[in-house]
Amino acid sequence: MRQFLSLLWLSLFSFSIFASAADYHEQLNLRPLPLSSLLASFNFRSNTTLDDFDKGNFRFFPRSLAQILQHAGTRELHLRFSLGRWDAETWGARPWDGAREGGTGVELWAWLEADTDEEADHKWLTLTNALSGLFCASLNFIDGTRTTRPVMSFQPEGDHSTVTNMHLLYGVLPHEVVCTENLTPFLKLLPCKGKAGIATLLDGHKLFDASWQSMAIDIRPICPPGGECVLQIEQTIDMVLDIDRSKRPRDNPIPRPPPGDQLPCDTSKPYNSHDTCFPADHTNQEWTLSQIFGKTVKGTCPLADSTIPPVCIQVPDSRSVFVSKDVHEKKNPDGLSRCFDIAPSTELEMMLPRLDEGASTTTDIVTPETPLLYAERSFTGHGQERGGVQTILRNPSPDTAVEFIYMESLPWFMRIYLHTMEARVAGHSHANKSLIQQVYYRPALDRARATQLEVRMRVPPASTVFLTYDFEKSILRYTEYPPDANRGFDVAAAVITILDPQPETIGSHGGGAAKSARRFAAYTLRTTSLLCSLPTPDFSMPYNVIIFTSTAIALTFGGMFNILVRRFVAADEGPEAGLAVVLGRLKGRLRGMLKR
Repeated sequence: MRQFLSLLWLSLFSFSIFASAADYHEQLNLRPLPLSSLLASFNFRSNTTLDDFDKGNFRFFPRSLAQILQHAGTRELHLRFSLGRWDAETWGARPWDGAREGGTGVELWAWLEADTDEEADHKWLTLTNALSGLFCASLNFIDGTRTTRPVMSFQPEGDHSTVTNMHLLYGVLPHEVVCTENLTPFLKLLPCKGKAGIATLLDGHKLFDASWQSMAIDIRPICPPGGECVLQIEQTIDMVLDIDRSKRPRDNPIPRPPPGDQLPCDTSKPYNSHDTCFPADHTNQEWTLSQIFGKTVKGTCPLADSTIPPVCIQVPDSRSVFVSKDVHEKKNPDGLSRCFDIAPSTELEMMLPRLDEGASTTTDIVTPETPLLYAERSFTGHGQERGGVQTILRNPSPDTAVEFIYMESLPWFMRIYLHTMEARVAGHSHANKSLIQQVYYRPALDRARATQLEVRMRVPPASTVFLTYDFEKSILRYTEYPPDANRGFDVAAAVITILDPQPETIGSHGGGAAKSARRFAAYTLRTTSLLCSLPTPDFSMPYNVIIFTSTAIALTFGGMFNILVRRFVAADEGPEAGLAVVLGRLKGRLRGMLKR
């Protein structure tokens, strides 16, 4: 069984295509996670016909974004603003199967219609500059050194059967800081502008206080069989909120640790005592919408499709969920989720109460689904001249191999030694050549083009694979270092696209019947970004040289100027002497007048 959000997304996606009345819909999905966390997924989708788009008739599609797409010749667009790290070990599989997730910072990839690569580059430059002004981001810094052309990693989601001259370009800014100024233009693209419906819960203080958050915009053409082609825009916001942190009172802005006697400890641990505490799993915790988001849902957007429930929560039927009056609950047939219908003028307040002490956590709490692959990436080596990258890929499935495409977009100053790349299974000291099936490598050009590396790999069932390679660090020019050069340079996250794997047949040790694994759909995930430390010159030396040179020039120039300009005269010939004589005469006359 796939995760709840994936099934819901597929059903709503099909419904929005084949139902003519579904021009705009929005939905909020809530899913409690272990360790006092809550996943909130906001989804907004609107359609417009391609005929209306070409004529400039926009009803739900934002005109500001449509004009940019038309001017830049963009056929399909995907934009991501992400912050934080998804904890797959604790939270399980990613929402939307990772399709709406981005790496830390800003990611942008698009299919542009152009006849040549030069024309595509020119349109790409136009697109990034226009989006930079629209979303108040630094997308204009995505130049040739941060742009690649993926070959195997990305596939178009829309229908482009009538277009043959499309170019895929991918750019990333891992150092971009995502904040409230990016959320405001995001909300302005919505039909209700965040004034009604589930968008009223989106507050910058809550969103950017989350442990992990991702904002996504996807634009693609959809052509259903026998129907009219539409251009679809989908806006998604996913955030993982810490319940304890979100419930903190407003008069206590500084988080303070609770007293020791109030810490929730796992008493089943053998080392638990009065002075030793292991944190307990807080999945069973009470919360309300007003506590988590600071406000309630202000009715529904009057332009949204009324047949789709605006709010859903993933909890078993055995748990009680309390809502405000005039809100109708609909439990899904799977028994693990329910949705709520809201009247246009009704405010929704939801409360998830705490379970009883005797309740079973296996039946009353939905266990997070195990992801298809775990990935970790880090630097190896030491020194300022050379280094290495190590990626640990673990397949948790006991009977199904995972085949995926691993893509990295590295800055030009990381020069890869491709002959050092190898993949080996944990427990084996030698590399296994069968793990790497295909490699696409496009070397970097200094200050002109980034390094592009795409590797098609296959991880056996219940195995851990180490992918490693070495690289050399370049020395930059003095003016190419940022003000915080000693902090390091951000390296973008790696993109892993899991393909639909073939099931393997594994026999038992006793010669019993073989067991066949099932198929999985495609899955996407990002690793964490890296911080590369380059050889950094002593920036205090230029400062010392400038100060010493300025002092020497000032002394020399001052002395020469003084000698050339100053005029030497006798004491009684100067202007000061003439003034003293005049003052002496006036003084004598005053004395004479006083004596008479």
